[in-house]
Amino acid sequence: MAGQTKKFKTEVQHLLDLMIHSLYSNKDIFLRELIANATDAIDKARFESLTTKHIAQEDWAIKLTIDKDQKTIRISDNGIGMTKDEVVDNIGTIAKSGTKAFIKAMEEQNASSSDIPELIGQFGVGFYSSFMVAEKVVLTTKKAGEDTPAIRWSSDGKSSYTIDETEKDSQGTDVVVYLKEDAAQYLENWKVSEIVRKYSDFIEYPITLPYVKTNEEKTETVEIQTLNSQKAIWLKKASEITEDEHKSFFAHLSHHGGEPLKSIQISAEGTTEFKALIYIPEKPPYNFFMPDFQKKGLQLYVRRVFITDECKDLIPDYMRFLNGVVDSSDLPLNVSREILQENPLLKKIQKNVTLKVLSALKKMKEKEPEKYLNFFKEFGKVLKEGIHLDFANQEKIKDLALYESMNTEPGKMISLKEYVDAMAPSQKEIFYITGESRKALENSPALEVFRSKGYDVLYMIDPIDEWVMQSMQQYAKKHFKTADKGDVELDESEASKEKIEKAKEAHKNLLECLQNQLSSHIKEVRFTNRLTDSACCLVADEGALSSHMERMFKAMNQEVPESQRILELNPAHPLVEAMQSVYDQDANAPELPKYARLLFDQALLTEGSPIPDPLAFSKNIAELMVKAIKK
Repeated sequence: MAGQTKKFKTEVQHLLDLMIHSLYSNKDIFLRELIANATDAIDKARFESLTTKHIAQEDWAIKLTIDKDQKTIRISDNGIGMTKDEVVDNIGTIAKSGTKAFIKAMEEQNASSSDIPELIGQFGVGFYSSFMVAEKVVLTTKKAGEDTPAIRWSSDGKSSYTIDETEKDSQGTDVVVYLKEDAAQYLENWKVSEIVRKYSDFIEYPITLPYVKTNEEKTETVEIQTLNSQKAIWLKKASEITEDEHKSFFAHLSHHGGEPLKSIQISAEGTTEFKALIYIPEKPPYNFFMPDFQKKGLQLYVRRVFITDECKDLIPDYMRFLNGVVDSSDLPLNVSREILQENPLLKKIQKNVTLKVLSALKKMKEKEPEKYLNFFKEFGKVLKEGIHLDFANQEKIKDLALYESMNTEPGKMISLKEYVDAMAPSQKEIFYITGESRKALENSPALEVFRSKGYDVLYMIDPIDEWVMQSMQQYAKKHFKTADKGDVELDESEASKEKIEKAKEAHKNLLECLQNQLSSHIKEVRFTNRLTDSACCLVADEGALSSHMERMFKAMNQEVPESQRILELNPAHPLVEAMQSVYDQDANAPELPKYARLLFDQALLTEGSPIPDPLAFSKNIAELMVKAIKK
C-alpha cells in the first residue's frame, strides 16, 4: 500500500522544538531512552508470553548496529511490537502513553501488582529525544502474536510523519536513527559502549553490539559483544551477595578505591516502593572536603534504568559520605528524566533511607564499637552537622556523637550517654570546651576547678562543634554549658561565696587599676573560683563567640564582631598579693601597667591565642627579670 503522510497532532511542532532544544541538556540520553523503550516492549511481550499461548518465549535481547557508511545507529528488540493503530496512537501523538495504557489494561483484567512487569516510560515521549541527534528516524515494527502487516513509520521531526505497511520477518521493533553531522561520535563503538555502561548497565536483557576485528592476515571477523553487565546486585537478597561482589560494586560506585566499611540493604514496600544498596566507606575519598570536586548523593535508577549519579534529594547533606544506589518502582518518569529529582516521592525515600542508615550506625556502635570508632573518626564531623540541620532525627544523631574528654585517654572517645552515666550526683550540667586540639585544651586554666571537683569536660575539637552546639541545647534533660564562658558555679557553699566577696573587697582598688590599664582589651576584671593553680584566664560572656571561633573566622579572613572578654583572677594566687603590695606602696608605680599587660598576654597564651604585641611582651618580661635579679 502507498505510504500516508500525516500531520503531527497536539501542536507537536512546538513540543518537538521543546524536546530537542530545551528539555534535554545531555544528548547521550537519546540512546538511553530508546533502550528503555526496547526494554519496555520486551517486558510486555515476556509478560504476555507467560499468560497467553499466541506469543512464544524468545531469547529476549536488544541489538545495536552501527553503519558508518549510512551514518545510522539501529536499536532493535524482539518485544511486543505495534499495530498501525498503535503506532499512530502512541508515536504520532506526544504524551500519548502506550505504557500507561498497558498498565491500565492489566489492572482492568484484575492482574495483581506482582504480575504487572515494571515498565519504563510512563509518558511515552522519550522516543522523541532521538531528534536531538537525528536528521530522520525510521521505525519498523511488527506486533507479536498477531497476523497483521509490519508497519514503517518515518519522520524528520518537523511537522509530519509518513506511515505505511512493509515487510518484517520477526516480531518487535527496529528504530534507525540517521545521525546529523555533529552527532558522528555516536557511530563509534567506544561511545555507544560508554553510554550503555553508564545508563543501562543493569537492564536485565543483553544489549549487544557487533565489533569488527582484523587478524594478522587482515581478515575481518565480526564478534558480537554484550555491553551491559545485567547484574543489579541490589535486587538480590542480602544473603546472596558475596563479599567480593560488594567490593566490586562499591569500587564501581565510588571511583576512588578503598573498601566498604558496611553495607545497608533496603527493600521498601507500601506507599513508596524502592530497593536500595548503600555503603558506608572505610575511608573518605581524596576530594571529600573539596565540595567543588565532590559528587554528593546516591545513584538513582528507575526500574534498572540509570537516571543520575548525583541525586542530592535521596539523602540529607550530612550523610554525603554514603555511596549507593536507589532503584524505585513507582517514581514516574516525567517528560524529562533530568527534572525527576523534583518529585515529592524522593523526600519519602530520603526519610526511609535516613532512618535505615541511622539505625545501622546505632547497631554498629553497640555491636562493633571499634569499627564504629574508626567510622566516626573519619566522618563524625560531617555526621554531627545533622544535629543542627535535622531536627526530626536530632536525638538519634546525638546518641551517635563521640567526643574525647578531660578524663579519657588521648584517642579514646565517649558518647554523651557514657558522659551522663558517669556524672557525679552533684553535677547538674554537661560541661564542654571548644578548641583546635586536645593538646591545646588540656592545659587550659578554665579546666582547673573541674579537675578539683572530679567533673569531666568534653573536648570539642572539630571545627563544626561550636556551630553544632547552638542547636544541642540538652541531652537526657541535662543542659550543656561551656567551661570557658560566663560564670561557673560549681561550689555554691557559703564559704566559697564569702571567699570571692572578701577578695573583691580587699583588692577593690587593684581591680580598678587593672581595669583602667586594660580597658581597650577587656570588658571586666573579676575574681573567680574557676582557677585553682593559674593566676588568670580569659572567658567570654555566655552568648559570645569563643576564642576558638574567633580564631577560625580570622583564619578565613572573615570579619569578627568586636567583643571584649573578661579577665578572671585567682584570688588565692600569690601574684595577686604581690601586685597588691606594689599598689599599696605606690598606686602609680610604673611596673603596674606592665604587670597588667603581662597578665592579659599570659591569659591569651594559655588559651592558644596570639598576643597583640610580642615585642612589647618580650621587653616587659626582660625588664621585670632584670629588676627581680638585681634584688
